[in-house]
Amino acid sequence: MHMQAKKLPGLKIGRFNLPTPIIQGGMGVGISLSGLASAVANEGGVGVISSVGLGLLFSEEQLNYRKANMHFLRHEIRKARQMTNGVIGLNIMVALSDFDNMLQIAIEEEVDVVFMGAGLPLRFPKNYTPEMIRNFKTYFVPIVSSARAAQLIFQYWGKTFGRIPEAVVVEGPKAGGHLGFKREQIDDPQFQLEKLIPEVVDTVKVFEERFEREIPVIAAGGIFSGADILKFLELGASGVQMATRFVATHECDASEDFKNAYVQSKKEDIVIIDSPVGLPGRAIKNSFLQEVKEGQKKPFKCSWKCLKTCDFRTTPYCIADALANAQRGMLEKGFTFAGSNAYKVDKIVSVNELFLTLEKEYLQAVKARQPQAVY
Repeated sequence: MHMQAKKLPGLKIGRFNLPTPIIQGGMGVGISLSGLASAVANEGGVGVISSVGLGLLFSEEQLNYRKANMHFLRHEIRKARQMTNGVIGLNIMVALSDFDNMLQIAIEEEVDVVFMGAGLPLRFPKNYTPEMIRNFKTYFVPIVSSARAAQLIFQYWGKTFGRIPEAVVVEGPKAGGHLGFKREQIDDPQFQLEKLIPEVVDTVKVFEERFEREIPVIAAGGIFSGADILKFLELGASGVQMATRFVATHECDASEDFKNAYVQSKKEDIVIIDSPVGLPGRAIKNSFLQEVKEGQKKPFKCSWKCLKTCDFRTTPYCIADALANAQRGMLEKGFTFAGSNAYKVDKIVSVNELFLTLEKEYLQAVKARQPQAVY
């Protein structure tokens, strides 16, 4: 009997029935904007715009940074909407000093899904009542790095707003960018994604029963291939969030130099750095990071305090500037964040081609699992 090869399974988040379980991770500053997000949404995934630092990338003479952030976020959301009828998400860091502004714009623009990481999303802007929060069309998805954090968020939301998040992303320590782990936890087996997923799946079961609906758990951090997708779906995840692999696409909003840093990187170039914001981060080693490591301070004037945790008086460089420079291709004045598998990227492809490749890898992995028929 010939078994029909199973395509990638779909992903259901509330009213959205996605044909693929892939969510593209939000990447700032300006790596995932309307270009990448709309291309991913057109392939049936969730395309995610990053809301951080847009005022740095596109400054308008008459706007200060805070206003420019708001202006360009609205612009990117609307631009993405013109380019796709698919599902568009927005990533907002809780640690941003303008978190409230960003969230308000997302709600006003009726963004499909808001992903909230870099801190516990336990509050809404003061002008929103619990009744309003229950009726927002936008879906909310926290990004957590432990079952405890998921438990805390779901419990608090249920009690305070009478609404719980529509899904939860669990990001393990192999992710790119800022990590929700201490340095010594990054390689500790106790904190690996394989261990976290089943724990979070168990945690949300209680809330699924109480609120009588499914809460998809999304695996994130170091997921690179179709075989990885299969592995995490088998561990109980309903979908995956992938970022690194989407950098090396034609539609990604970063400069060619940024993308090529991925293509040219080797395994030993992927390093853990101490970010000025007080968290470890994973990046691709380059001369800028080397100079910082050797104790060079990069003088800068803080345009505005974008992150609550940053003390610009003592930090060796401005991370927002460094990331914005890298996005534009000025890597001598910045660096690229990247996931643990970035060195495996060997060429730049279209988003469509990437989806086809992931599907093919997934099917090969499924096939490899099946016992061969005996005749």
